[in-house]
Amino acid sequence: MVNIYTEKDANLSRLDGKTVGIIGYGSQGHAHALNLYDSGVNVMVGLYEGSPSRENARNAGLTVDSVAEVTKASDVIMVAVPDHVQKDVYRDEIQPNLGPGAALMFAHGFTIHYGFVAPPPSVDVLMIAPKAPGHRMREHFVQEGIGVPCLLAVHQDATGNAKEIGLAYAAGIGCAKAGVLETTFKDETESDLFGEQSVLCGGVTSLINMAFETLVERGYPPEIAYFECLHELKMIVDLIQQGGFNYMRYSVSDTAEYGDLTRGNRVIDENVRSNMHRVLDDIQSGAFAKEWMSECDEGRHNFLRLRQEARTSRIHEVGRGLREIMPWLNPREIE
Repeated sequence: MVNIYTEKDANLSRLDGKTVGIIGYGSQGHAHALNLYDSGVNVMVGLYEGSPSRENARNAGLTVDSVAEVTKASDVIMVAVPDHVQKDVYRDEIQPNLGPGAALMFAHGFTIHYGFVAPPPSVDVLMIAPKAPGHRMREHFVQEGIGVPCLLAVHQDATGNAKEIGLAYAAGIGCAKAGVLETTFKDETESDLFGEQSVLCGGVTSLINMAFETLVERGYPPEIAYFECLHELKMIVDLIQQGGFNYMRYSVSDTAEYGDLTRGNRVIDENVRSNMHRVLDDIQSGAFAKEWMSECDEGRHNFLRLRQEARTSRIHEVGRGLREIMPWLNPREIE
């Protein structure tokens, strides 16, 4: 069982008199910075010269400076730039300006767990990983006064206060309202990558696309295939999130439930389990991390080719046309 902490366990005043530097102002960075600012914490944002996010951060009332200057001025530094650039940003901007006793924080354990970043023993190293995209985290905080759950991990406790600082930070961004689950960098990183690859992104998109193509190959109209294999998925996921598999099965027809119970394991069979184990093996061994970092170092040519192929696939083109006649979905197209 993991330890779960809430607001009663987190003392936001542990950040009184401290400066928190948020490195990056993207999906996670902007939500962390703004939620902390609204909670009364002294926040600075570190961005490279010429970053288009500088104006956005300043317009929100935040102090903005270079990554190096923000690191120098901060007692707590949250690294919220993408995984593949953290190594260089840390080496060039953060490490030379990191004072002893500082708390170095990450929103994902990737670069620490796989050794791409190796902080000195004189600083606390910890992770606060909200379990939602930054824009959703910000919306909940502003519109509903609530937070999203997050994970807390302490990799290095140089001061003896790392956990308390982490909990205070979680309170400042609103996550302590929803629950802070204690974990390790290893478990967060490996389980997060596995979830993304096997279900949340890789698994679900491949399953949807293969089902769509199967119907189309067998002569069914692409528009009908899109509705049956993609459009209705949200309804099912919402039911599962609300009450688990049992509530979803209770909510659908008996015919659908019988088909679920007798045919689902024909599609997702033991071969899929074996493939999942191989995916997890690559994550645990570091093979995936090395492959991804090499891909980025070498220009990301394969990644960009695969991205373009996915963005121009048949299911995407069919979906684009159907979403145009459903404005209530607030459709958003990426070119």
